[in-house]
Amino acid sequence: MSLRDKACISGVGETAYQRGATGTAFELQLEASLKAIADAGLRPREIDGVIPIGIVSGTADDFIDNLGFDDLRFSALIPHGGASPVMALQAAAAAVAAGACNHVLITFGRNVSAAAASGRAGARIHSMPQFHYVTEFEYPIGAIAPAQLYAPMARRHMEIYGTTSEQFGEVAVSCREHALLNDNALMKKPITLDDHRNSRMIADPFRLLDCCLESDGGAAIVVSSADAARDTRHRRVFISGVAEGHPDSPGSITQRPDMTRLGVEKAAQRCFRMAGVTPQDIDFAELYDCFTYVVICQLEALGFCAKGEGGPYVQGGRLRLGGELPTNTHGGLMSQAHVWGLNHIVEAVRQLRGDAGRAQVKDAELGLVTGYGDMGDGAVAILRRG
Repeated sequence: MSLRDKACISGVGETAYQRGATGTAFELQLEASLKAIADAGLRPREIDGVIPIGIVSGTADDFIDNLGFDDLRFSALIPHGGASPVMALQAAAAAVAAGACNHVLITFGRNVSAAAASGRAGARIHSMPQFHYVTEFEYPIGAIAPAQLYAPMARRHMEIYGTTSEQFGEVAVSCREHALLNDNALMKKPITLDDHRNSRMIADPFRLLDCCLESDGGAAIVVSSADAARDTRHRRVFISGVAEGHPDSPGSITQRPDMTRLGVEKAAQRCFRMAGVTPQDIDFAELYDCFTYVVICQLEALGFCAKGEGGPYVQGGRLRLGGELPTNTHGGLMSQAHVWGLNHIVEAVRQLRGDAGRAQVKDAELGLVTGYGDMGDGAVAILRRG
């Protein structure tokens, strides 16, 4: 059974994104959830499914207790880092298509400021079970942070295909340009390619402006069955294609035959086939951007350009508003905020509703969203304006 157009995103919500939030991660999650439920024109008791994102979120019982979900019929937990929100779309679409429930809340919140102040941030990363893969090869040589773990992938791409740091900079600059149009974005200072070039080195080849933000906030969406969404408040946004993919074995990035191959590549083929469209049909993309290189590699994996051509592809304004493929129109993780990419789905829905304000892509009908997490897990969704 295909999931094509069996489910819609009926509601979206976000908190203000900031640093130094006073609310806990769960309080931010609840705030975003209530906004998404209201945006869908629903009441909390009408939510009968919930997927709290990742191992840092509240449990299903937490939502029952705090929001009054008195008839919860479906819950799931998807612990794949930044790939989880788009993977959750697949789980939610499957649940409503099967008739298990009608309205699934997907929600995430984080307060990294509080974790950093308490000294728990690093310990939390190391406690995540998926990171045990790096203990044999990466940790012994001092690679413990995501920038250090993913840097070899980027350097390998540069060595094989001639990708340059300036091309990484094109991604950073385009994200920042879009963030300047977004009132709910953290970064409000314009940057140039020179700014990128002169930013300090973090983990070769990643400079400061190649890295995503650390921020506090919450985001949430409501996925409804196509029939149940007929009476919701906004134009329906259909999930036309959705798929997940996982990287080649082994789990350690540096030990793989091809460090530049991501799970997104496997998911993309299934997603486009389900939606019945091609990359050339896509009007805009919201690509998981933990690092600038990851955007370039995903563009190749998704078929927007050939393998090794991602660097040249992003040049010339192609990713900016008015370009061939406007990308991360909200500013992305690079310049809006980092909520594991759930904000990418929120932005895609607003684009397809025509509610994206100054960053609106003209006549947007098809949007693509990706997730990337852990050691290369990936997910892709194609959303269609109803």
